[in-house]
Amino acid sequence: MTGNVLSVWRSPVQPDGFPAPDSGLLVTHFLTVADVARSRAFYSDVLGGEVVLEENPCTVRLANGWIIMNPGGGPTPDKPDVTLRPPTDPTTVSSFLNLRVADIEACHREWSAKGAEFLTPPIDRGAEVRCYVRDPDGYLIEVGQATGMLHGVYADPPAGTS
Repeated sequence: MTGNVLSVWRSPVQPDGFPAPDSGLLVTHFLTVADVARSRAFYSDVLGGEVVLEENPCTVRLANGWIIMNPGGGPTPDKPDVTLRPPTDPTTVSSFLNLRVADIEACHREWSAKGAEFLTPPIDRGAEVRCYVRDPDGYLIEVGQATGMLHGVYADPPAGTS
């Protein structure tokens, strides 16, 4: 396998790749990070993203989306009661990035060789094969490959439901 596991999907954005469409919308994911350079290196060097803007805010194109990263901070006029900070408890997560890949075994090998630390190797869950990795700030990232879903086998109900 050559190149990055995730290939870049081209969408109508500015000529420099910055996510600012002329019409419609694009989805970006904002992360509050402790060290922008460290996080930028993870999302570009390990996961294969393309750095579009190094700082203020750091913007990395990752496949068909963008990760935007900035340090935390206190309230601002447009979010008067909100303080941004990286995760403090890695065992409690309210959301996570979900990356879908074509070849999870190759992805696991490639990213592990570049320093990614996965919680487990890929596990076959019937509907998909998946595993999880954390970024330098502890954000959880699910990496999955649809397998059974392509043949009518879907995910089990969430834990605690019947």
